[in-house]
Amino acid sequence: METESLNRKNSSRKSSIVNGNGDATDKLTSGDDGAGGDGGGEVTLKAKMSLLNGCTVIVGSIIGSGIFVSPTGVLMYTGSVNLALIVWVISGLFSMVGAYCYAELGTMITKSGADYAYIMETFGPFMAFIRLWIECMIVRPCSQAIVALTFSTYVLKPFFPECSPPEDASRLLAVCCILVLTLINCWDVKWATAVQDIFTYAKLLALFIIIATGVYQLYLGNVKYFTFDNSDTQVTSLALSFYSGLFAYNGWNYLNFIIEELKDPVKNLPRAIAISCTLVTIVYVMANVSFYTILSPEEVMGSSAVAVTYAEKAFGMLAWTIPVFVALSTFGAVNGILLTSSRLFYAGANNGQMPEILTMIQIQRFTPTPAILAMALLSMLYLTVSDIFALINYVGFATWLSIGVAVLCLPWLRWAQPNLPRPIRVPLVFPIVYLIATVFVTVVPMYASPVETGYGILMILSSIPVYLLFIAWKNKPIWFQKSMGGLTQVLQKLMMVVRPKAASK
Repeated sequence: METESLNRKNSSRKSSIVNGNGDATDKLTSGDDGAGGDGGGEVTLKAKMSLLNGCTVIVGSIIGSGIFVSPTGVLMYTGSVNLALIVWVISGLFSMVGAYCYAELGTMITKSGADYAYIMETFGPFMAFIRLWIECMIVRPCSQAIVALTFSTYVLKPFFPECSPPEDASRLLAVCCILVLTLINCWDVKWATAVQDIFTYAKLLALFIIIATGVYQLYLGNVKYFTFDNSDTQVTSLALSFYSGLFAYNGWNYLNFIIEELKDPVKNLPRAIAISCTLVTIVYVMANVSFYTILSPEEVMGSSAVAVTYAEKAFGMLAWTIPVFVALSTFGAVNGILLTSSRLFYAGANNGQMPEILTMIQIQRFTPTPAILAMALLSMLYLTVSDIFALINYVGFATWLSIGVAVLCLPWLRWAQPNLPRPIRVPLVFPIVYLIATVFVTVVPMYASPVETGYGILMILSSIPVYLLFIAWKNKPIWFQKSMGGLTQVLQKLMMVVRPKAASK
């Protein structure tokens, strides 16, 4: 039955790039689903995530390498400790405003894919594909590569206390990290969320230890570095400092990408966003305060691993514990990115804007296995990256430009479709403030950092010929359709996947 289902499905679709108009319904009955049945026997994504799981997905996705890498980048462009702390606070508030806007969008358009789904509903397939291209080809795999490399660097750091770990060893360990988490995410969503829960608690414990020692240092009166001396208030420098700060907060919108798997999303999505963003902002600001109670601006600027440098001065013999906790933190962050990013591939394929195989679900595990594997492969390609701060600027430009377009959906839909059900109604002042801030953090760095933003613009523009060739061009040659259909069928049989019922609607 399974083989017949696979063959029947693929004979009806000859191309792996579909037009989004398929009308077949894919489901397996409880007698032939290969998993013992679950009542209806439909092969589809299951709503398994509670409010606590939602909070750990957001917190676990946000808190990764950023808090341990970005303090150097923020200070580099602000020049003073106090101004750097202000940037951290504003970055957190900026993220909260964006998350608040996403709460309305996420409860109004309850589809996996988050801002991709919102842009699709608001501005149509072309703009949605550009957003999909930016996120899938640039932001997510690049960010995951950075976090995986940070994980491997901190794991290896205790073995190389006097120097940086070998580059090849770091990259190989980063590949191993991605592969292990790929297996977990392919096996079961519950396993993936369990990993997210456990490592989120570990990373919060590490940061709370740092914060506790920082509070003790404040009690002892170690506040000599908290000044505005050498502040750089140029508009261009401040914009670049926000890139590093906002990179550390990146991930606040990740729960929206898997909203179909969240129980009672109308109630739990806004709660998870509010709890998580508030917690992360407080933790980030207090962690930075702790760093500067002991470390001078010069020490922070000269450190590639601020938390390790802090631990060496604060913990003495126990300094090795911090690299371990940071490794746990980044491991959980890689899992969070992989868990949510694969659903973006899945959502894009559902709309016919990515290869058909990426919309399919494993018939026994009920996980989007092809999309998870695609995300893992792209991330490993980015492991050749070396300049982290250039990458942060590069990723930041693409990220905040596309998220700004997603937030623009909110006021646009208020005008174009005022009768849509809105369980949460955000005051319009919030998206307006967010859009103004987005213009600041995207336009100004074009002048301050033209090389990175130039590459970002070129990568974004590369989506146009891809869209014209694979999406807009409907009458493709028969040989192309047959070859793509054959490839899809082979991959489908290898991974034992079928299109879920929801994918054909």
